[in-house]
Amino acid sequence: MIQQNDKDYRQEAGTDELIYGLEDRPAPGPAAFAALQHVLACFVAIITPTLIIGGVLGLGSEVPYLVSMALIVSGVGTFIQARRFGPVGSGLLCVQGTSFGFLSVILSAGFIVKGNGGSNEDVLATIFGVCFFAAFVEIAFSQFIDKLRKVITPVVTGTVISLMGLSLIKVAMTDMAGGYGAEDLGSLRNLGLALLVLVTIVVLNRFQFQVLRLSAVVVGLTVGFVAAWSMGMVDFSSLSSLATVNFPVPFKYGFNFDLAAFIPIALIFLITPLEATGDLTANSMVSKQPVSGPVYLRRIKSGVLADGINSCIAAVFNSMPMTTFSQNNGVIQLTGVASRYVAFYIAAILVFLGLFPIVGGVLQLMPKPVLGGATLIMFGTVAVAGIKILAEANLNRRNMFIVAISLGLGLGVAGVPEALEYLPKAIQNIFGSPITIGAISAILLNIFLPDETELQEEFDSSDEVAAESVNADGFAKAAE
Repeated sequence: MIQQNDKDYRQEAGTDELIYGLEDRPAPGPAAFAALQHVLACFVAIITPTLIIGGVLGLGSEVPYLVSMALIVSGVGTFIQARRFGPVGSGLLCVQGTSFGFLSVILSAGFIVKGNGGSNEDVLATIFGVCFFAAFVEIAFSQFIDKLRKVITPVVTGTVISLMGLSLIKVAMTDMAGGYGAEDLGSLRNLGLALLVLVTIVVLNRFQFQVLRLSAVVVGLTVGFVAAWSMGMVDFSSLSSLATVNFPVPFKYGFNFDLAAFIPIALIFLITPLEATGDLTANSMVSKQPVSGPVYLRRIKSGVLADGINSCIAAVFNSMPMTTFSQNNGVIQLTGVASRYVAFYIAAILVFLGLFPIVGGVLQLMPKPVLGGATLIMFGTVAVAGIKILAEANLNRRNMFIVAISLGLGLGVAGVPEALEYLPKAIQNIFGSPITIGAISAILLNIFLPDETELQEEFDSSDEVAAESVNADGFAKAAE
């Protein structure tokens, strides 16, 4: 069924046959052109989490450097994933980028440090220190991904991903209204600008040309940025103070660790390997590679291992955790180019862009309503992805019970944080995150609640044994 759907999709896109297969080496011209399309499709997703974290936590002048590091680390991660170094890397044309899945828990970690009187440097030192250690969770579980799927089931994954998106809607809506602390919060100018971006993205997604759909967010943000500039909402004067070139500095902000921040982030590192598995499987399909058997399983394990190692590298070089993107699967279908050597060009472009702080500086100037108009769709899409996983799972009475309790707890603490007011501060910091309490609830309930399917199988089995026993007694009496 999956292969047939994939074939239909490629026929619709006009790329039923690949022009360049996985191991083909296209000439520099076609390779660079294909790489540019991948960068355009993934660029916004790579830099947006950093912009959101920088804006919400008030990181100010540090944001351009952080954006540069996000681009550079994405380039390095993309190269590792495609090039393969021993058991590390899937060997596919995969783009690595900053994951939206960590946004909520990283923001929670930042607020913990801020609440204790920490400076911006303390916030970043804690975030990157915690992410460094938490990445080893994914590295360890990459080799047991098949066993992890038995514990982190679609019901758990769908619940957590839904909570990720739903808990971030408030961030998007606040940006649409003008951003945290804005004097004109909720003004018609802010809402109108956000609506312009949102409508532009929606309209472009209605076109039949896939290239327009893939670039809809980039175009929407550009239209909003230009509109905001014409309204006097963009001031380029601060760009003159930026350095000419940014170079990666390991742990530039120091290295701290906080257990209350570690636990939520480590939990997300249990979920992202399963997301990466789905993205790598889809990439294998569009690249006409096996999606079952030992080669496929080895590729999945190596790809998830690369995700974890890339997240370690990201923490060392002051960027947020990495994950395998799904956007570039559509670009492969569009272009018919699945060559992993194109990833080398993608990596070079991303690193080149990251070297110049002017890129991050300009992006930092993007007004909050413009960013909010795009992120509302992005976060809503994340929530819907979780709902889709739940819809395709077996939502029997047990599983509905798990989802109901976990979503209730997660959204409950998000809406009424005062409910944990009398608990110890350390417990508040851990369970005050909707992702943490929802994920722990879903995992524990999934482990300890008996599976109705298994119980039914045991019941049916006991019936068969009883029937055989009755038959045996009957035969014995007949023999007598």
